[in-house]
Amino acid sequence: MGRKRKSGEGTVRLRKDGRWEGRVVVGYDDKGLPKTKNVLAKTKTECVAKLESLKESVAPATAVKIKADMPFGEWVEFWYENYSKPMLRPSSQRSYEDFIRLYIRPKLGSVPLNKLTMNDLQQFFNWMRKDGRTLHRESRGGGLSDNMVRNCHSLCRRALEKAVADRLIVKNPIEECKAPPIRRKEMHLLTREELQRLLIQAKDEGYYEVFLLELTTGLRVGKLMALQWDDLNLKTGELRIERQVYRTKEELLIQEPKTKASIRTVILPPPVVEALKEYKKTVSSRWMFPSPKKEDAPLAPAAASHRLSKILTHAGCKKVRFHDLRHVFATNALEHGMDVKTLSTIIGHVSSATTLNVYAHVTDDMQKQAAAKIDRGIGKVEISAENPQAVASRTLTDFKPKRGKRRYWGSGYLGQTKSGRWNGRYTVTWPDGTKRTRDIYADTEEECEKLLAVMITEMKTEVAAEKERLRAENKAS
Repeated sequence: MGRKRKSGEGTVRLRKDGRWEGRVVVGYDDKGLPKTKNVLAKTKTECVAKLESLKESVAPATAVKIKADMPFGEWVEFWYENYSKPMLRPSSQRSYEDFIRLYIRPKLGSVPLNKLTMNDLQQFFNWMRKDGRTLHRESRGGGLSDNMVRNCHSLCRRALEKAVADRLIVKNPIEECKAPPIRRKEMHLLTREELQRLLIQAKDEGYYEVFLLELTTGLRVGKLMALQWDDLNLKTGELRIERQVYRTKEELLIQEPKTKASIRTVILPPPVVEALKEYKKTVSSRWMFPSPKKEDAPLAPAAASHRLSKILTHAGCKKVRFHDLRHVFATNALEHGMDVKTLSTIIGHVSSATTLNVYAHVTDDMQKQAAAKIDRGIGKVEISAENPQAVASRTLTDFKPKRGKRRYWGSGYLGQTKSGRWNGRYTVTWPDGTKRTRDIYADTEEECEKLLAVMITEMKTEVAAEKERLRAENKAS
């Protein structure tokens, strides 16, 4: 049996036609699949020689020579460019490149790969936690966050695992190296009254359906913004989640989710479906939540988060992240009796164990409450009437939305003419790309506001009808 060729050397085989074929991987495509080139020869020796020549011709002039004693920094860069980068999203690529450029290269870059020890790595990660920050040191301190250190630890671990697989080193030195423990961020939840205030204010500002759907599904903001009307079956209430939107420095990108569990179908409650059905009449876009600035583009996740911050301020609620609304949904679902497995499927966790880990505090409280009920039952203790405060917390708030000086997106223009009459104006984009503007006039601001709202609804309905007509024509042809 001949010698097994090492990774990177290519393959040599005898073809059925009697010739020898040599093949080597020369790179990877955008999907991470290998790109190969081959050579043919009459003898094995000739084939091996041609294969070596091919490898030299396709390799860049500055190619890294793979060997056990190569600098660790060079190995990490080689691993990243050839094995990791093709599989990463642009945002993750930037993170990896920053880890290598700012931390790994300066501190461990010159250490020979086969001489790298657990102590080297442990000291490196300790340095990152204590004094690794290069930017914003005055405001954030010298040390990097535990999350940053864990991510760098993961990068090094994967690069070293590849080195073991390629027989460059015998054992992965990072195996006994401790990464910082995972510390979950404290969940900031809204009270029942705060949720009511949020939705009331959001409705006034034209974002009611965004937050209603979020509080009903617990979707991550990137997946919520990526929803299209074709994803929703208005008859059955089935909502298909199969894409997400995220921003790079250059543009807004749409991609499939990272995990299979993230691609799923959820069933919306009938009242939510009805609300979305009415809302659809006002939207002239394939996107459920379109961008107010760009044609045929979804609302950017950052814009949605910014809008949430503004609405919370206007509603007098405490500040929470958009992701905290996901926690609000999950917590309410568990407290109202939804089982963990069902919740795990709805919010797109890979397993129920993940859900239990994230919401352990909720399930612990539920177990305590159940134990208290059992204890009361066994002791035949009368359960007292509900706490008056608890009953009061379920009543609707009397909060009135606060109106700012500026008009919100989608509400049109309102102003006064020189003659003193009030003028309302609204512009829509027709399916052919042209802009169409209409005006209405009234004697009072209140009357003009009402007429403007009616006109906006009519114009959006006309756009939607025209799109439907064109769609029907295309199907017929």
